[in-house]
Amino acid sequence: MAWQGLTAEFLQVPAVTRAYTAACVLTTAAVQLELLSPFQLYFNPHLVFRKFQVWRLVTNFLFFGPLGFSFFFNMLFVFRYCRMLEEGSFRGRTADFVFMFLFGGVLMTLLGLLGSLFFLGQALTVMLVYVWSRRNPRVRVNFFGLLTFQAPFLPWALMGFSLLLGNSILVDLLGIAVGHIYYFLEDVFPNQPGGKRLLLTPSFLPFCLSSGRVACTCLLRPRTPRRLALLHCSPIKCLPVSVWSPAWHGAL
Repeated sequence: MAWQGLTAEFLQVPAVTRAYTAACVLTTAAVQLELLSPFQLYFNPHLVFRKFQVWRLVTNFLFFGPLGFSFFFNMLFVFRYCRMLEEGSFRGRTADFVFMFLFGGVLMTLLGLLGSLFFLGQALTVMLVYVWSRRNPRVRVNFFGLLTFQAPFLPWALMGFSLLLGNSILVDLLGIAVGHIYYFLEDVFPNQPGGKRLLLTPSFLPFCLSSGRVACTCLLRPRTPRRLALLHCSPIKCLPVSVWSPAWHGAL
């Protein structure tokens, strides 16, 4: 019964968050069980472009290291802020959310070539946190009960925490830089005099997501007074699984 309840709760998580989190967990589990090796996952331009091991372009975003504090810390932030973005500013815009992942992943890969970075999952996490924090500047965040500050300071707090753990802050800086580029092109520049929206979601993406039953996740929600009936959905905009409210997420 507990397993069924956990499964039901997991199925209520928005599709992109559910898919990315599950991929990260399954990849780490495969490494722990020695079904895969980190050497098969890391980003290596020579192996990608000379040996055509193109899966490395994706797998380097899925591995956060062996099971331990760092892994659970990153998974907490991936799940939390990815979900808040998908249920908040990207509600009903699954294709746009996937395009943000693609934009960030491509830009991080190109910039990662300059810094010889092998795993970029943490940078993607920081990007998600940065975009969420800039779109929710008035939300106050409690950082593990130690500090309370406005949301825009959260990415920098994460970078400081990485520094205290003895990790390189280059990955965090990469995530902040790419997150700021996306935020500027998507939220700032279009609102400037003479500005326009430059990041346009490719027209094929909503169709692909709709065909894969990702864009329209109209499910019956258990344990709710008003059950949701199956609704008509378009490929681009449909009823979200749950409704986001900043008040739910004031503390970490």
